[in-house]
Amino acid sequence: MDLALLASTLVSRISGTRTPADGQIEQRVASAAALATAVWLVLLFRLFYLQVVQGEQYRISASRNSVRTHHVQATRGIIFDRNGEILVDSRPSFDVLVVPHETGDLSLTLERIGRLTGLEAADIRQRVGKPVGRARFQTLEAARDLGRNGQARVEARRWALPGVVTQVAPVRHYRGRSSAAHVLGRLGEISSSQLKSRRYQAYQAGDVIGTEGIERLLDAELRGRDGGTNLLVDAHGRELELLGEIEPLPGKNVVLTLDQRLQSVAEAALDETGKAGAVVALDPRNGEVLVLASRPAFDPDRFAVGIDREEWSVLRADPRTPLHNRALQGQYPPGSTYKVVTALAGLEEGVIDEDYRVHCAGSFRLGRRRYRCWKRGGHGEVDLHRALVESCDVFFYATGVEVGVDRLAHYARILGLGAPTGIELGPEAAGLVPTREWKERRFGERWQGGETVSVAIGQGFNLWTPIQLASVYSAIGSGGLRYRPFIVKQITDPRGQVLRETQPEVVGSLSVSAHALAQVRSGLHGVVHEPHGTGWVMRRLPGGVEAAGKTGTAQVVALAKDPPKDEEDIPEAQRDHAWFVTYVPAQDPRLLVAVLVEHGGHGASAAAPIAKRVAVEFLENEGELYARY
Repeated sequence: MDLALLASTLVSRISGTRTPADGQIEQRVASAAALATAVWLVLLFRLFYLQVVQGEQYRISASRNSVRTHHVQATRGIIFDRNGEILVDSRPSFDVLVVPHETGDLSLTLERIGRLTGLEAADIRQRVGKPVGRARFQTLEAARDLGRNGQARVEARRWALPGVVTQVAPVRHYRGRSSAAHVLGRLGEISSSQLKSRRYQAYQAGDVIGTEGIERLLDAELRGRDGGTNLLVDAHGRELELLGEIEPLPGKNVVLTLDQRLQSVAEAALDETGKAGAVVALDPRNGEVLVLASRPAFDPDRFAVGIDREEWSVLRADPRTPLHNRALQGQYPPGSTYKVVTALAGLEEGVIDEDYRVHCAGSFRLGRRRYRCWKRGGHGEVDLHRALVESCDVFFYATGVEVGVDRLAHYARILGLGAPTGIELGPEAAGLVPTREWKERRFGERWQGGETVSVAIGQGFNLWTPIQLASVYSAIGSGGLRYRPFIVKQITDPRGQVLRETQPEVVGSLSVSAHALAQVRSGLHGVVHEPHGTGWVMRRLPGGVEAAGKTGTAQVVALAKDPPKDEEDIPEAQRDHAWFVTYVPAQDPRLLVAVLVEHGGHGASAAAPIAKRVAVEFLENEGELYARY
């Protein structure tokens, strides 16, 4: 309106001195004034239309803008072996999420996601569930670990998928797959019962936590602190503005005492037998666990992305029990590895000495029953040293009967048997040290003399775990000190600064004379290096290092008086378990290895070769294996 008045004034002022050129100017000014007037009229009309005619509609649309809270998962800490090799870290998972209240039609949106990702819509619906209440305003996982291409297909169509969000989240990655699986553990979604416990009071439904192994033991340290963002989004789910952000903090790192190179050697050797079993290796000088292998095992990576029910059911129903940690939880008769208990008890109780002899004719008679020696023709006259070297059953039958079951139990407990070793990893079985009182309480029956005969050579009610066997012989090899086995060496921050370090802990000493211990150690050295020694496999180690050790064959079931001569004719489930334990060097041990092969037969042939492979690897690479720590 003002432009029109100005144009009119200009025209009137120049009207008195009009020329042809001036007429053209006047016409142009008038045209400009008309154009300006038209523009203003259009703008005013549009303003009236938006504010008056469609004002209510836009007010409703604006009210639908909302704040979307997006949870950002922290990266779990890295787990290293003792030499800095990464055992567990994280890799990117490309995920698709939905915010139900922003989708309009949730069912249709999930179907579209299914078509784009190649996933079954029913599986996606099951994952999302039927959100109600607050859940409709939260980001819910629709598809996980799609890979870059799968996520890219969804991202390219997001304009047609209101309420759909993509993210890149960290997911656990176990580099050795099943290697050390029982040590490292696995992840799973927190349960409702766990949420009610004090330990998990800072956790929320849907959180992923460690459920086994180191992942469970140090979950609070490994998990870090989650972050998140608050985003203003419009009615179509389009992000308008970042309102606030909390950066996630990565978890702390863990350094284990485990030596992955030795662990891999032990696992490969066990796998080659085709049988279940366990290998434990310790440093006798401090209790550090160098190997903790249990086979068969499972793949923790399958749990990191969420294992389906069918696969979980198959895993749990597997008759070979791959979830079972045999090194800590498997309980077996120790067989002839128990004979060190009988030897120490006999020496300390004054029942035997270095001059004590027993004649072995192939059997031992108690009452009206005869108990066979493993060597049918017998060993002839044997003393303690030769009895250990050749593992003469008759010698230890006679010694055990003289000592008695309750005194045998006393020395077994001195060695740390009948109770968990205390390794932090857990859960750990206690094994069993039988006594007269225990049998009466357990079965309501009196102890029989023949049961002492069986106990004296590691049969009967005796039960040990592989970690207990390793702990017992570690104490014998180290001169009497019993250390608590431990597997967590350090906890560090993400920059490598040490926050906590485990110190060796002496939990007991062998309350036996130095003389008795020396005699037993001499016998264990002879097991490997003397003629007819049952541990001959451990001879000829790198650098001329000498080993000490003990074989063991643990009877699973009582066979007939004349069992089949060919072991292949015995059903596998009825074959003996094979044990072998060794420490090197014999005079000043730096490594102890205990091996169990379920239904493996003889310790010398089935278990000892596995121990030797671990020992050889250790001796050939000892400097490199301990380069960092």
